[in-house]
Amino acid sequence: MNLPKLEASLVYGKIALVRVDYNVPLKKVGENLKVADDRRILTSLDTIHFLLKKQAKVVLMSHLGRPKSSQDLQFSLKPIVKYLRQKQNLDCQFLPQFDFEEIKARLREKNSGQLFLLENLRFNPEEKANDLTFAQKLASLGDIFVNEAFSTSHRKHASTYTLAKLLPHFAGFGLIREVNTLEKLLLNPTRPFVCLIGGGKISDKVPAIANLAQKADIVLTGGSVANTFLSAEGIEVFRSKIEEETKSNLKIQYRDVALDLIKIHKHEKMLKDGYIPLPKIVSPVDALGGLSIDETNLKNTKIFDLTHDMQDQKEKEKWQYFDIGPKTQRLYQEIIAQAKTVFWNGPMGVWENPIFAQGTKIIAQAVAKLNQKPSTISVLGGGDTLACVDHFGLNNFSYLSTGGGATLELLSGSLNPGIAVLCID
Repeated sequence: MNLPKLEASLVYGKIALVRVDYNVPLKKVGENLKVADDRRILTSLDTIHFLLKKQAKVVLMSHLGRPKSSQDLQFSLKPIVKYLRQKQNLDCQFLPQFDFEEIKARLREKNSGQLFLLENLRFNPEEKANDLTFAQKLASLGDIFVNEAFSTSHRKHASTYTLAKLLPHFAGFGLIREVNTLEKLLLNPTRPFVCLIGGGKISDKVPAIANLAQKADIVLTGGSVANTFLSAEGIEVFRSKIEEETKSNLKIQYRDVALDLIKIHKHEKMLKDGYIPLPKIVSPVDALGGLSIDETNLKNTKIFDLTHDMQDQKEKEKWQYFDIGPKTQRLYQEIIAQAKTVFWNGPMGVWENPIFAQGTKIIAQAVAKLNQKPSTISVLGGGDTLACVDHFGLNNFSYLSTGGGATLELLSGSLNPGIAVLCID
């Protein structure tokens, strides 16, 4: 992918509009809101420091949350300014109002090498609407545009898409790292290449699963994604979550989509331990069920063996599957131990509840252990996945992608619009 890289001669002394993704969790400390997870902010620092050293005036732009109006001050980016000043020692000045003439006057009066942060872009409904006039107003503030927000690159918004068409544009260092890492998974993975796909929704993962099933040696499923595949194979899942949705008056049955994927890859096998054939897409062989997601007593749970006497029945009990079972945990551990490359998106169960956390914890430990071996790569993506490994105190992974939807879209084989527009001269 021919992404335009930052070069000193092209940015020196310019006013650089830098789209970052500072949509980070905040926590209340006393009367103030403070940054609770700075991972996305850290990925932007190389680009910021580079531009400042080249005497550029840097205007950072981001969204935060889903404000209904500019009066939703809980979504103000002011706490980010404090973080940049106090934790990163950056003299960042806040631009709290979208008065573009006033902003331009402030930029003119400041010396080169200054850093600014614009207020939450989504205080303007024109941002999500990809409004041309709003993008033109943003463009009037600067000389060049830099996209350092990989995690929002799948959205065709004014600041992530149209703005790049209006100014000379570049990819930030962090965005390039993300794209290069994910491209390697698709184009040249070291094999065996194992994918783990879990989480609560299958709808936003279907294209990625379809593409990864062609690229990977094996795909291991968990969470509600696994429930959908189990149901597609006619296995009883009781009241477990199975996703359906209606688009343009057409009801999408993701069980049918899952069944199609199973049929497409039914003749492809991976040899576990060199001689045991496994299907390309693997569903759990057992599951830990409960009657409530909030269950607090292990005695009220039950392990279901899904390998026999589990045909789908019309009369369903109220059980739900909330975690992969012990046999599946061992199977997945053994497959992961054979891998040279692992991509993981989505927990194996409801890890937030300690009763149903064991499967996800075991898998996280197995992927982390893989990195102790030479020439192995483990890439994690998605907010829930990163949150669970943080929760378990694990950090021994090759790469943590800041993107959720953006990561999945790129791995589906589609070029994110915010990245595609950067490749246009």
